[in-house]
Amino acid sequence: MLLLVGGGHAHVAVLADIVRRGVPAGARAVLVTPARHLHYSGMVPGWLAGQHGRDGGLVDLAGLAARAGVELILDRCIGLDPEARVVRTAGGAQIAFTVASFDTGGEGRGAALLGDDPRIIDVRPISGFVDRIAAMDAPTRVVVAGGGAGGVELAFGLRNLARSLAGAPRRPQVTLATGRAGLLPGFAPAVRRRVAKALARQGIAVIADDVRFEGGALMAGSGSLEPADLVVAALGSAAPAWLRASGIATDEAGFLLVDAHQRSLSHPHIFAAGDVAARADRRLAHSGVHAVFAGPVLAANLRAALAGEPPQRTYRPRWNNLYLMNTGDGSAIASYGPLAAEGRWVLALKHRIDKGWIAKYAALARA
Repeated sequence: MLLLVGGGHAHVAVLADIVRRGVPAGARAVLVTPARHLHYSGMVPGWLAGQHGRDGGLVDLAGLAARAGVELILDRCIGLDPEARVVRTAGGAQIAFTVASFDTGGEGRGAALLGDDPRIIDVRPISGFVDRIAAMDAPTRVVVAGGGAGGVELAFGLRNLARSLAGAPRRPQVTLATGRAGLLPGFAPAVRRRVAKALARQGIAVIADDVRFEGGALMAGSGSLEPADLVVAALGSAAPAWLRASGIATDEAGFLLVDAHQRSLSHPHIFAAGDVAARADRRLAHSGVHAVFAGPVLAANLRAALAGEPPQRTYRPRWNNLYLMNTGDGSAIASYGPLAAEGRWVLALKHRIDKGWIAKYAALARA
């Protein structure tokens, strides 16, 4: 039996492969995931800015599973026994498998890094972030913690928060606290300069320091960032605790350690991709870009594993990836290695790529 745990970007590609080619080796296949839909994170900043509807970035996991002949169990993994080949769920189920693949995503780190405060909303899981933003009263003063591409895009999106979303009488004041690593670490200087200018143009304050709660107040260095009625934690992924407890090979941060075939180093009948995984042979950022491109490789190697064959394909990341950062005001900034560009045409390109990705899987789910 093939068990897919989590409905992330890579497993969407696996479901699509099963729709097109049938269940690998005629095996029974099961998908365990908490929600019927995947919320595509790349379109969330555009939703905040009123460029997409709330449901515009949804992938119909339930529809894809039904078309693929894959049994859907709406539940969440809380335990793994890799030796007995059993997954335990929050609902109390014990699910046995022959081959398993994990694409559950990581967990938020807001409380762990900032301190406990009810104003914190973690970006992960993205569906929970969207639900909480949609349900809350319009914020007036927002702090985004995290200077990576995700934090930058969310700062732009929240600065341009659509009135139709939360009845905002005016645009929120937004502060981006990048941490001591600064704005967009790892990106080219040309990209950082363009982003810095766009942030300044929109009146988004940038603080290159770590933030934390002390005595109920949000602090950056020795200065207070109060008042703040919303703190968005865009601080990267934490590994789920059940992974390290399972005894499967993990990296020092607790992420499931895989080789170039997305296969566990310690248990070759287990595969993983996306934020829950870490490559042993190279350092890869936890990014949806890598999960999307690893998906077809994962699908092929799962077929091989079920047929008793060695994995056939390797995920080799490109020398550089194209990042398109929505600035929320009708424009976007492109980053490709040392190159940077900006304009409405970049946003149009981003919309075309994002909507095309969603439409591809919508068509498969309907077929």
